[in-house]
Amino acid sequence: MDVKVCLFLVILGAVGCTARELAAPDLLIKEKTEDVSALWISNLQAQRQLQPLKDASGSKGLCTLCEEYTATALGYLAKNKTQAKILGLLLQTCSKMPIYKHECTALVDQYVPLFFLEISTIKPDDLCLKVDLCQQVVSISQQFSQNGCDLCHQVVGETLLKLKDPDTQLDILELLLKACGSVEKYANKCKKMVFEYAPVILINSEHFLEKNDVCTILHACEAAVGKEEALPDMQTSLHSDS
Repeated sequence: MDVKVCLFLVILGAVGCTARELAAPDLLIKEKTEDVSALWISNLQAQRQLQPLKDASGSKGLCTLCEEYTATALGYLAKNKTQAKILGLLLQTCSKMPIYKHECTALVDQYVPLFFLEISTIKPDDLCLKVDLCQQVVSISQQFSQNGCDLCHQVVGETLLKLKDPDTQLDILELLLKACGSVEKYANKCKKMVFEYAPVILINSEHFLEKNDVCTILHACEAAVGKEEALPDMQTSLHSDS
């Protein structure tokens, strides 16, 4: 699993680059990443001390939706064409990090095949169980049970709340740092990349979910009138680097 987590950092970098291109110009992070990372971690630790405990919420509807979308995503990732696009996107992302270009490319070449091999062994029900979407017992309004679009928005909302949760953010940071230990030769550089890029990626991921209708992009909801022309352009941008 450490291998997948390490590769997940590289994939997050690709997503972060795309998210920053789609977000409004005023949302771009222009300060030095070192300063942003230090400020983000400091604020995160302070918030963690002040934030009250919350009860986890979920439903059978969320569990079912998670399994359905996971199955669809796994099927998509199993296609050779998709894997080629992802590989190309990752290599292009490596080229945007001149200092670590060679190390990044080596990691991609070494671990991408293993990543897709691991992906092929994942079962949707097991994955949803591990992320607690099929363990939570607090009920949600039954109005979502018949509507895939509303369920999708509910999942996106839950994801956004998780991304804003200081405990979740620190857990992600700690997990990535731990994963760096699996690549002994590049451990120090890996940790430096985590501190420099993870905060910016998480922040831009929040902006992306707040500013874009992800459910429409995934075709879980019909595009609203007036947005039908903008959607193809957005989807084109998502794959422009592939």
